[in-house]
Amino acid sequence: MHRVGFFLYPGHQILDFAGPFGAFEAAAKIAGRPLYALEALSQVGGAVRGSGGAMIESRAANDTVLDTLIVVGGNLAPMRAPGEVAAVRVLAGQAARVASVCTGAFLLAEAGLLAGHRATTHWRVAHLLQQEYPAVRGEADHIFIADHGVWTSAGITAGIDLALALIEADHGIEMARGVARELVVYHRRSGGQSQFSPLSQMEPATDRIRLALAFARDHLPEPLGVERLAETVHLSPRQFSRAFRRETGETPARAVVERLRVEAAFVRLRDGTEPVEQIARAVGFTDPERMRRAFVKLHGVPPQVIRRASRQKAD
Repeated sequence: MHRVGFFLYPGHQILDFAGPFGAFEAAAKIAGRPLYALEALSQVGGAVRGSGGAMIESRAANDTVLDTLIVVGGNLAPMRAPGEVAAVRVLAGQAARVASVCTGAFLLAEAGLLAGHRATTHWRVAHLLQQEYPAVRGEADHIFIADHGVWTSAGITAGIDLALALIEADHGIEMARGVARELVVYHRRSGGQSQFSPLSQMEPATDRIRLALAFARDHLPEPLGVERLAETVHLSPRQFSRAFRRETGETPARAVVERLRVEAAFVRLRDGTEPVEQIARAVGFTDPERMRRAFVKLHGVPPQVIRRASRQKAD
């Protein structure tokens, strides 16, 4: 059985622990058999107080052998105490896979485990990670990053996205999808997706408009006229257009074409090597020129500039 250990310390963030823990726990329910042995670990064991005051019972880390070590986020000062750092360094040395949630990346970095690796953390402190650990290739605009056996995620709920990705790596995409349905979360935000998604910037008041946006993001390569989006939420095109504009302040065409498709193309330009023309087709633009105009309108530069900047950063 795959053994997963969550490393806690005084001042840890409870959701950084509970979210991923719940995802691994749900995998057993989906499979109908135990898949993961889960345990909370800490430097000395016993009850560990989190940042909100909740106590989590833990076992002393010692030289525990794990398949996956997950360092949760929390307050930076207590996590980087020498004893905590030493404990994580020992655990990581005997784990096949190492991961962090949110600011847990700082503890991995302090232990020397992120040097030379690409890594992400909560957007609010991403600049500090790069400033304090220049050997880390910090990339703030990601939900999670996997780099040669070391996984890091953005803040708080991004730990669930990380856990779903780990489950998918272990047991396949259908298992991860089943866990996402069990947790009632979206399956799944890609690792390269921006921490600031257009979907999160829009805040529709009704489930119908939220479902229409989610449907659009899942079907970007396909035609997404107002009629089709309206049909998915059982409204007439006229009713849908009015409701969409009222709740988001934008027209469906602008939200879907100029924002969601540009977001998807941006990630592929930054992280991949596909030709611009191929990316344009893959995300639903009918031709590269339409994508170029959308990029200039939203980012102020054409797609080729994004591609060049990402290559320069990699070099």
